Amino acid sequence: MKFEHKVYSALCSMKAFVINGIHADESDFGEKYDRDPENAKDYACGNMQFTRVDAKPEVLAKYGIDEKEYSEVCDVLESDLSFGFCGWCD
Repeated sequence: MKFEHKVYSALCSMKAFVINGIHADESDFGEKYDRDPENAKDYACGNMQFTRVDAKPEVLAKYGIDEKEYSEVCDVLESDLSFGFCGWCD
């Protein structure tokens, strides 16, 4: 698998996310959202987390990857897009 990934330096999104030459969509691998918006300031996050979803055959085929590689991508997304509190947009 050829995998390129880079997070924007101050944003909770991917600057580069390419798998086997295909511009990837993080929603194919899981969900990213604030788990604690009630305790965040306006335009901030209380607890931003990425949570993987089970691999779907159509996603594996779309990127030409197997379940092990899918899991490796999810590991990176969980690491890169889960950071708890953020006030950058505040």
